[in-house]
Amino acid sequence: FWEKEKIYQRIRKKRKGLPNYTLHDGPPYANGDIHLGQVLNKILKDTVVKYKTMRGFDAPFIPGWDCHGLPVEHQLFRQLGISKNEISQLEFRKKAREYATHFVHKQREEFKRLGIFGRWENPYLTMDPKYEAEIVKIFGNLFQKGYIYRGLKPIHWCFNCQTALAEAEIEYKERESPSVWVKFQVKDRLRFLPSGLRVYLLIWTTTPWTLPANLGIALHPDLSYCFAQVKEEVFILAKDLVKKVKKETGIPEIKVLWTVKGKKLNGIKYVHPFIPRKSEILLADFVTLEEGTGCVHVAPGHGEEDYELGRRHNLPIL
Repeated sequence: FWEKEKIYQRIRKKRKGLPNYTLHDGPPYANGDIHLGQVLNKILKDTVVKYKTMRGFDAPFIPGWDCHGLPVEHQLFRQLGISKNEISQLEFRKKAREYATHFVHKQREEFKRLGIFGRWENPYLTMDPKYEAEIVKIFGNLFQKGYIYRGLKPIHWCFNCQTALAEAEIEYKERESPSVWVKFQVKDRLRFLPSGLRVYLLIWTTTPWTLPANLGIALHPDLSYCFAQVKEEVFILAKDLVKKVKKETGIPEIKVLWTVKGKKLNGIKYVHPFIPRKSEILLADFVTLEEGTGCVHVAPGHGEEDYELGRRHNLPIL
């Protein structure tokens, strides 16, 4: 009845010229029937649009669909029962377009059955050539203004899907990893310490498999770091974590010799414990006193913060 009487179009006509209220709706993926999350999402948004319309606003709703990316590809591969190596890219793209088009039509009818008003006869689709052309145009503008550059960075890679993953596409699984305490020997001579004592930066990590990629150790510039003697060795660690480290490692006795701010240790050289490689202390604001030693093992090839710190110091992405 609503379609036959063109209720939505008549509302638009009646509200023309009134103050505008636009709700930008993040599009669902065109990769299956709608689910309860999408039902809740659309009904809540429809309530807002209808409320604003009744309050005297011109509040159009332009629905759309995301027709690209892993969610569409993943479902299509499952339907076809093949891997990406068993079909050409061109053939797969053609099938993906047909698949997405099918579910745009299907989801549209399902959303309409929920009573949601919108410009259903003319939605926006990310695979529409006009939409794609607009993306290329904006990308061109960004390039001309110098915002686009080529570089290296760590990405999330799915071995199962054989593709890169966006942060929003990752589902984390709870797991326990072994944590380790590691000594990195300092090579620079520190005049204020007794001679004959070997000095080490002490780190703690829950990702021991990243140790071969260590290219720096981060200290917070404003935290206090102490030189703590344990038998014939000296460990550098955050002063406020000495008691915690002593308890967790089972070290019987720690004697604090000297305390300095992290910024005073910037650039001091150390050697990797099992690879012939020299690196140095770096300063970083992300270092905290919540756990560990206050000395953070940095591997620019693993993790966002490490990568950004490495980029600032021209470290390779190992």
